[in-house]
Amino acid sequence: MQQEFLNQIEKLKAKGATYVDTRWYPFEETNMLTMINGNLKNMSSARESGAGIRVLYKGAWGFSASSDLSDLTTLFDKAFDNARVAAERVTFPVRLSEKDAICDTFSSPNRIDPFEVPLQDKVAFLRKMDEALNQAGVMQRMADLTFVRKQIIYLDSEGSQIEKNIIEVFPSIEVMGVDDKGVAQMRKFLPGRTGDTRGWESIDEKLFLENAQRIVSELNQVLKADECPIEDRSVILLPGIMFLQTHETIGHALELDRILGYELAFAGGSFVRLEDFGTLRYGSPKLTARANATVPNSPGSFGYDDDGVPAKNTMLIENGILVGAITSRQMVTEANERAGRTIFPASGGTARASSFWRAPLERMTNINIDPGTDGSLDDIIAATEKGVVLSGDKSWSIGSNREQFHFATEIGWLVEDGQKKGIVNNCAYSGQTLPFYRSLSMVGDESTWQVQYVDNCGKGAPSQVMQLGHGIPVCRFDNVKVGA
Repeated sequence: MQQEFLNQIEKLKAKGATYVDTRWYPFEETNMLTMINGNLKNMSSARESGAGIRVLYKGAWGFSASSDLSDLTTLFDKAFDNARVAAERVTFPVRLSEKDAICDTFSSPNRIDPFEVPLQDKVAFLRKMDEALNQAGVMQRMADLTFVRKQIIYLDSEGSQIEKNIIEVFPSIEVMGVDDKGVAQMRKFLPGRTGDTRGWESIDEKLFLENAQRIVSELNQVLKADECPIEDRSVILLPGIMFLQTHETIGHALELDRILGYELAFAGGSFVRLEDFGTLRYGSPKLTARANATVPNSPGSFGYDDDGVPAKNTMLIENGILVGAITSRQMVTEANERAGRTIFPASGGTARASSFWRAPLERMTNINIDPGTDGSLDDIIAATEKGVVLSGDKSWSIGSNREQFHFATEIGWLVEDGQKKGIVNNCAYSGQTLPFYRSLSMVGDESTWQVQYVDNCGKGAPSQVMQLGHGIPVCRFDNVKVGA
């Protein structure tokens, strides 16, 4: 089959295509199990296979995809015809940045394939979690397991032949209760990624049982707690909310297609402009952020992107100054041409599609914040006169250009004169993106740094849901509006 794809690529080159690539999925499998209040509410499996074809002709893209690969000539010709028609209307001809031709295989690190684990073992894990969560104060409890396994063969007209074998594991537990005001409160646990693996073995039952007890205890305290005061305080964001802050106001804001206006009709734009790179103070000197697709245990690491570019560790914000973006071969060329200077020397290797029947877009890899030198969480609390420690994403609202935000959290702990003073509920904080990051005053050390996964990042029209990760430390921001 691979040779047949290569033959079709050569045929389209002979017809005048300047570039052709194929993403062939021999298979992609998903397995989902969800237990709610002791009942197995979902136990589903899905499998699909097929190929997506991209053709570049006279500066315009054409795309076609099918799960029926019995007539490859028609499938490839359709992509070519789509590009030919689009070329009659293109306003900014597509040109791709240079890359090397690569022949390689990438496999995500795992020791135990979750698809080979017996169903009874998966259900037994959920049952054990359910029993641990079944305590007083808990009105609803949920344990969830999602597994993904796929093989992708990438071929292009520039000589690349890349095979990717990827396995992902997404476990979580959650509890919900109602306080005496009739307001629903919740606590959840999504484990941070540790070690260098992401198979079934990454699900640490002991860790889950310990955190089941913790989130139930915290839920019951939240149900009885006073509300968070409405005032300006320092906010100390734990990884359980700092990952979302990073995702929404650094990650999405620095996707280059957004910056160029390509997502305005659906997912929104960005306040960042091309002239900002190299000069804009995005945050305080304590902020260093990067798009690092080389973290071994995260779903944001995939070996090679869907342009055939190797995974990279790209600096985005260095000591507070904006220096880079989330980029693909197409967008870096367009951005440099529009700016009249070379902002981006090469693709950042972030073009990804959620399936064979979707076209690649700039997508977040692992958008990480480097650990700092301000010590542990306890050290940061001890250095805080008036603050609140926040964790757990509950709800969020973000400006269409990522210029502002409002996040509600599951839990908070007031801090007075360097000491925790108890739990508060209905916590929220808000701000303008740039003033907020410029108020970053403390960044925790490596002991506070944790990789959090995201399994539901949406973008594009039609929508594509992608998986990625965020490695973040504990961060403190000063003079932030909280409680409203």
